[in-house]
Amino acid sequence: MDTCDIDTPFALVDLDRLEANIVKLQQYLDAHRIANRPHIKTHKIPEIAHMQLAAGAIGITCQKLGEAEVMAQAGIRDMFLPYNLLGAAKMERLARLARRVNLSVTADNEIVVAGLSAAMTAANLTLAVLVECDTGGKRCGVQTPEQAAQLARRIVGSPGLRFAGLMTYPSGPQTDPFVRETKALLATSGIAVDRVSGGGTPGMWRAHETHEVTEYRAGTYVYGDRSQVNNGAMTLDECALTVVATVISRPTEGRGILDAGSKALSSDMPGLDGYGMILEYPRARIYALSEEHGHVDFNACARAPIIGERVTIVPNHVCVVSNLFNQVIGARAGLVEVMWPVAARGLMQ
Repeated sequence: MDTCDIDTPFALVDLDRLEANIVKLQQYLDAHRIANRPHIKTHKIPEIAHMQLAAGAIGITCQKLGEAEVMAQAGIRDMFLPYNLLGAAKMERLARLARRVNLSVTADNEIVVAGLSAAMTAANLTLAVLVECDTGGKRCGVQTPEQAAQLARRIVGSPGLRFAGLMTYPSGPQTDPFVRETKALLATSGIAVDRVSGGGTPGMWRAHETHEVTEYRAGTYVYGDRSQVNNGAMTLDECALTVVATVISRPTEGRGILDAGSKALSSDMPGLDGYGMILEYPRARIYALSEEHGHVDFNACARAPIIGERVTIVPNHVCVVSNLFNQVIGARAGLVEVMWPVAARGLMQ
């Protein structure tokens, strides 16, 4: 089947680029002796996770329990959930998952640690727990090495848990000093830090500069997007996922309307000068999105498309776009090879 036969809008994955992206990061991390633990929150597709593992990844990273359950069902057996998990329902699911796979999680406070300990003790399991550290991301994470050491000691003293190291996002200049000070504090208690998990696609080619990091988590690198091109982590020619849309209206000479709106492109990162880059018309600007309409200004282009013409869009933030489609079309040279269900889409719990 030719991709021209697929009804728009649809998410198209260039398989050659996808495979090249997987291999490129794996080879880089291998060269620097950093373990690769890719984040599947970008693609949410078990088949792609298996491709990453086959290339040399030691396991995968999932952001939510639902994602991990889907990946476990697909036969993946080593997972990291760097997310605070709370509540009886999640603890019950976590225990079931921990019986099936080699699992590790994070915590940044004693309430989460207490809940994990109670659940694992009741299930007669031992769970690996890393302390999440805020080394510049200003999201979750303990704020100081002293707090990290204190929480690590709490994990060590909690039944059903095993202290497994430190985690941060994104890796950066503050990571090494934070980790080294935490290690020194824990050494006085005889506690070793064997695993330091860092991550982030924007800084992936500088992972080797953060010497304390032993494993790296990147997600967006498999597909690439306009934001990664903008920050220099990837090139336009490496972007593997695009959204194919059709021009359905030309209300004025300079304005066109696409059949892809916020439900296909997302409204993320409008600061990148519009809501995606149209490859055939790089000077065009997708200046607004309705739910099912993309509003495009073609005035800066040498010509404008005709009604019925298809265009190819590199999205601003591919992780969000991937979660909007039930399936992606994998193709080479315009010929469809595979249609992958986005099996973990929408699993926010």
